[in-house]
Amino acid sequence: MISQSSERVAAPHRDAVSEVSVIIVNWNTLGLLRGCLASIAAETQVSHEVIVIDNASSDGSAAMVAAEFPQVRLIANTANRGFAGANNQGLGIAKGRHLLLLNPDTIVLEDAIGRMLGWLALHPDVGCVGCQVLEGPGVIQQTSFSDPGPLHLAVVELGLHRLAGVLPVFGRPWYRDWDRRSERDVDVVSGMFMLVPRAVLEAVGPLDEAFFIYAEEADWCRRIRKAGWRCVFAPVAQIIHLDGGGKSTVQIRSRMHVQMQKSHLIYVRKHSGTLAYAAVRSLFALSALLRAGLFGALKLLRRDAVSQARARLAMASLRFHLLGQEPVS
Repeated sequence: MISQSSERVAAPHRDAVSEVSVIIVNWNTLGLLRGCLASIAAETQVSHEVIVIDNASSDGSAAMVAAEFPQVRLIANTANRGFAGANNQGLGIAKGRHLLLLNPDTIVLEDAIGRMLGWLALHPDVGCVGCQVLEGPGVIQQTSFSDPGPLHLAVVELGLHRLAGVLPVFGRPWYRDWDRRSERDVDVVSGMFMLVPRAVLEAVGPLDEAFFIYAEEADWCRRIRKAGWRCVFAPVAQIIHLDGGGKSTVQIRSRMHVQMQKSHLIYVRKHSGTLAYAAVRSLFALSALLRAGLFGALKLLRRDAVSQARARLAMASLRFHLLGQEPVS
């Protein structure tokens, strides 16, 4: 029984067990989701099932899936369960030999899913693999990243990653020394395309629902690596990421900015302890205070949209860390 949801179960695939279950969590991205589902149907040759979990969208996404893609299994939540929680709903009913977490703002190219399954079959020591992601013609998105531990979070929060061209060590959090044209072991496979064998799910369990959104893939990959598997980026297939800025999250940007920091704090406390948690939270608060002062002044002097937006994000972060207030929009 799935709480806070209703499920329409379509006619089963002709195969009793599909090679892969494609799990897509959607929130108010109707047009993007339609394109994603159409690309899966057109470009996936291996046996598969598609499961869409709609997180209480208000744009008619669930109705569109039911009407236009009757072969898709649809879970229509009446409340937003978050990325981890909704994916776990999909994982709970998935029947495939492999599990693919896929973002709704992606387009599958040239049997990408089948190609990645073929690669994975040749690498039994891999527990999670991601493919190459394009933002546009010839533009490769910088997916996959290092474990977001306290030091890497400090590098990013202090803006030191911008000095990676001078001091390469500061590029470590985002692997700035790597163009994503070659295969590489990574700490974290980006959550927009995560292909995992069922045996891995059974060994390490589903996503940790303490993470509403952000850092859940880092936690999952860390657990996969701890269990003895590799996490790998393999550019043997491609997808297009139509929304590099993240349409689902920027719809409520201040809230999501704070949620990202909140999730990173949960991650640090879980994997590095309470002292590291206190240090990172203090860093976030200090950074927010400095940014609020800087961009608040620039907002008054320049009156430009960028300074206003950055000042707003800084103030939202500051209120959360000092007062425990989370933004509602």
